Amino acid sequence: MEAELQGAVALVTGAARNIGRDIVRAFVNAGAAVVVNAKSSSAQAAALVAEIEASGGRATAILADVGNPADVARLIAETLARFGRLDILVNNAALRDEAPFEELTLARWREVLHVVLDGAFLCSQAALPHLRAGGRGAIVNVGGLTAHTGARNRAHVITAKAGLAGLTRALAHDLASDGITVNCVVPGLIDTERDGAEPSHRAARVTLVGRHGVPDDVASAVRWLAGPGARYITGQTLHVNGGIYLG
Repeated sequence: MEAELQGAVALVTGAARNIGRDIVRAFVNAGAAVVVNAKSSSAQAAALVAEIEASGGRATAILADVGNPADVARLIAETLARFGRLDILVNNAALRDEAPFEELTLARWREVLHVVLDGAFLCSQAALPHLRAGGRGAIVNVGGLTAHTGARNRAHVITAKAGLAGLTRALAHDLASDGITVNCVVPGLIDTERDGAEPSHRAARVTLVGRHGVPDDVASAVRWLAGPGARYITGQTLHVNGGIYLG
């Protein structure tokens, strides 16, 4: 797959660390220029851009709240101003935490859906004219394992990620005539940097392959779905989970 995305421009939301960061690296390794989006992690986003530029790649960091229409309009405009086109959108930005349902506030419920679902809706709609114009547009949404398996204390996160899987199928129908593919990659147990405690649903699960995944396992799948080898694939949910869930 070496340089299969040469000349393409990708935007990855929530890209300053973990899976988003490795998706950026995978795209750069494939020859794409990449916009690293983050809401507030400016130092991490800048460090990733510096790493890419030091290796000869092209990237820029743009801070924006993907759930805010004005921010999204600016994000797309700055992407076009910097690179002149947009071919790939990865909706990766998310909030993930746990709370017993009876303690879950409406504000937190709305905040999670704001980032995951409003963000994917706004970014996809704003990017659409440019994805259409490029002739090889691809949207890849990053889902969540518990949206398919269920779990305790994650009603807000599960609902948001399940909605993202539904949006994937809807957009696959709506955008097929524009030559735009839309797919969803669902990470399993991926070892990432976390601000809080390990999610409780991970403790009792065991993968068939005998290990947890790493962010690059997910990034490789996203890279493939965004590339020329996956142009006949749309509306699909691809589970990258070592066999922990067979969907």
